[in-house]
Amino acid sequence: MTNTNFRCLVAALSFLAVTSGHAQEDVSDLREALNELRGEYEQRISDLEKKLEEAIQSSAKPTDSNAVVEAGGRAIRGNTFNPSIGIVLNGQFKEFSERTAPEMTGFAVGEEGERGTGGLGLDHTEINFSASVDDKFYGGLTYALVEEGGAIVTEVEEAYVETLPGAGAPAKFKFGKALWTLGYLNEQHAHTDDFVDRPLPYKVYLNGSFNDDGIQISKILPTELYNEIGLGLFRGSDFPFGTPDGQGIGANSLFWRVGGDIGMNGTWRFGAYRVDGETGGRVTEEGTITFIGDTDLKAYDIRYTYAPTGNENSQEFTLTAEHFTRNENGTYGATGDEAFATAAYDAQTSGYYVAATYKWIPQARVGMRYSKMKNVDLTGALNDTAVDGQGFNPSQKTVMLDWTNSEYSRIRLQLGQEERSAGNNDDQIILQYIMSFGAHGAHKY
Repeated sequence: MTNTNFRCLVAALSFLAVTSGHAQEDVSDLREALNELRGEYEQRISDLEKKLEEAIQSSAKPTDSNAVVEAGGRAIRGNTFNPSIGIVLNGQFKEFSERTAPEMTGFAVGEEGERGTGGLGLDHTEINFSASVDDKFYGGLTYALVEEGGAIVTEVEEAYVETLPGAGAPAKFKFGKALWTLGYLNEQHAHTDDFVDRPLPYKVYLNGSFNDDGIQISKILPTELYNEIGLGLFRGSDFPFGTPDGQGIGANSLFWRVGGDIGMNGTWRFGAYRVDGETGGRVTEEGTITFIGDTDLKAYDIRYTYAPTGNENSQEFTLTAEHFTRNENGTYGATGDEAFATAAYDAQTSGYYVAATYKWIPQARVGMRYSKMKNVDLTGALNDTAVDGQGFNPSQKTVMLDWTNSEYSRIRLQLGQEERSAGNNDDQIILQYIMSFGAHGAHKY
């Protein structure tokens, strides 16, 4: 090998050695960077796993609102306060041709059944609370603000609990103070009615509505038609009863309802109801007339609806009718200006109404209603008293027009005439507004 070749070989080997050294240094650097990156991400993953575990443990612990408190040897668990809250404002302007409200001939009505006074006023404003208690129970509370004698009176209209569908109960149970199933209108709050006031049978027989303390059991039967049966047990302290003896059950009820469709656009429903009980003293006519004895009230209702377009929200016709019959066996007595001695009473009276409404556009409706009571002529000690029919049957004629901007606001004009006593035709003009805000439950059929 020549010197020249030897020198070339030495140079080449030197170059390869240098290059190999640099390559090894680059691989070491890459391996070190990769190890650092792997360590950094492993640390981040570890931190995230730790935070996740802490979150799981935190959610499993009771919060302050659900804290377990030991009291008197028993555990008390709080419940998150999350009810739906709603307010319904109901204001009215009333004008009557009869300045002094005439008495209802032959009937001793309660305070809510009276006509009231004219002018501007607050009428039956409501504050509602409702929520699911848990997976099996639902509860509701309604306070009513009513103006009586120039003063605002607060009363509990409803305070009840009922079982939810799917709770596993063999039937639906509802207990507390509630607007019970009796006729078509009784279950409804006043602001959902189609007219400003209730028809005569509700004023005379139920003082507006029946909302006693009690329990109701109902069941929808597995039939092709809607078919519901039920019964109720009550304290017996609300109109048409009152002043129970404080022992056992003061009143009871039975009902049956059936309904279905007629063609594609029509629906119907029929109901039969009975409530009876005994009262130790039902005080009416501002505390002057008292009835003691048994009261048996039967009612029948029928309702038909027809939506010409198939959509009841755009156009709808409704027809509703109810008939009531009351049998009473006991004594009537009175004090005050129309005082009469306590005497035996055993008679049957009745009353009915027919109402129709038509919605021709989503915002506007017109309605008509006719209502009448059938009296009984008494003889003996009660002849010519306030509970004697004297051959006269009170009646009521009503027309209304309302405008609904949304499901939360409605303005209504109502014209009517009531003939509560012979020769006293009370012409009435009422302007009403109903405004709802907050939670607003669906209305019943």
